[in-house]
Amino acid sequence: MNAMTGRTVLVTGSTGGIGKATALGLARLGAHVAITGRSPDRCADAAEEIRALAGTKVDCFTADLSVQAEVRRLASEALDRLERVDVLVNNLGGYWNTRHVTVDGFERTFAVNHLAPFLLTSLLIDRLQHSDHGRVVTVSSQAHTQGRIDFDDLQGIRSYSGARAYNQSKLANILFTYELSRRMSRSSVAANAVHPGVVSTAFGAEDPGRTQRLLVPLFQPFMKSTERGAATSVHVASAAELRDVSGCYFAKSKPRKSSARSYDEAVSAQLWQDSADPWSASQPSDPPRSHLSPQSP
Repeated sequence: MNAMTGRTVLVTGSTGGIGKATALGLARLGAHVAITGRSPDRCADAAEEIRALAGTKVDCFTADLSVQAEVRRLASEALDRLERVDVLVNNLGGYWNTRHVTVDGFERTFAVNHLAPFLLTSLLIDRLQHSDHGRVVTVSSQAHTQGRIDFDDLQGIRSYSGARAYNQSKLANILFTYELSRRMSRSSVAANAVHPGVVSTAFGAEDPGRTQRLLVPLFQPFMKSTERGAATSVHVASAAELRDVSGCYFAKSKPRKSSARSYDEAVSAQLWQDSADPWSASQPSDPPRSHLSPQSP
């Protein structure tokens, strides 16, 4: 039997790039894979390709995860159609050089990169807890080391920079992972974050900054393939020796130290509060606003 035989994995943002390579890697290990994407056609094509290459069952869900209602619909459909969810890979992410606002009124980088995985994990956590050692793997980035959580302007209303918004969201991924691990400490669910490395994909191509336009073509020949970029996610999602490992940050399939800011438990608790009710935290405020009581997912 393969390492993932009998286990079901949901991988977000998996119709291309690292996400599709992650789904394919886990399918080749025997997993029943569920993929997500915004385009029904791209999702169907990716599912057909993974089935053909891995010979395993693949389900396809379409949703725009920048929209909170779509995240809820995805979770509801996944719970209806999937008998079990053993692993959730929060892979979807994006970079936008200019400030975009979602239909919910949130800054798009924060909505896609942090609020979507926070909400989806919260909605699927009960099903994950019914698994034998469920896992949540969230794709972050080494860019988190440059990030800072600005609670007075989480949505970049006062001042926006694409790089700053991205770095903040990747730090949020790790803060969320560590806080989730603490909250799940009495369960068998493990939560870990990963850095895939610098990978040759279409990442950021929708709204690239000047640096991306100039440097990416120069460095692309030296970037990782999507398969190599997915390797750490596949390893953390499947390795038997990691079944009880939680609250870690992995790069090149090895645990690494993340930034000093990522270990600030007061910041992670406040971020959790603001993420649980993002509408109340969406406007910059002075003096600081009050917060909801901490909530479990």
